[in-house]
Amino acid sequence: MPLSPDAGYVEQVLALYRRTPSTSGHVRRADRRLAAGLCSRRVPLATVQAALLLATARRTSRSINAHPLAAIATLHYFLPVIEELLATPADHDYLDYLRLRLAALAPALAAPIHHQFP
Repeated sequence: MPLSPDAGYVEQVLALYRRTPSTSGHVRRADRRLAAGLCSRRVPLATVQAALLLATARRTSRSINAHPLAAIATLHYFLPVIEELLATPADHDYLDYLRLRLAALAPALAAPIHHQFP
């Protein structure tokens, strides 16, 4: 049985989160609630993906001498970046640059997503 559009959105957000480098890969109930909240707010899936991409790029741009960061344990880690991109969308060319730069590290984030709500 096919998923409803809202359930499909939630599953896509959670799949992107699970496949994002530096995450634990474990989805918690709070992550599912956040994804449903993003869906109810009609946050474009492309914005969520861009936030995961941008946060990953920021984490990987740290100095090699810096102490390693702990794994990201929740989707909530990305919420400030999602809000940042909702307020000020990233330039498409910059996102394309990040996709190319991180394609080997984060293939789930490399392909642009275009999601429209019904």
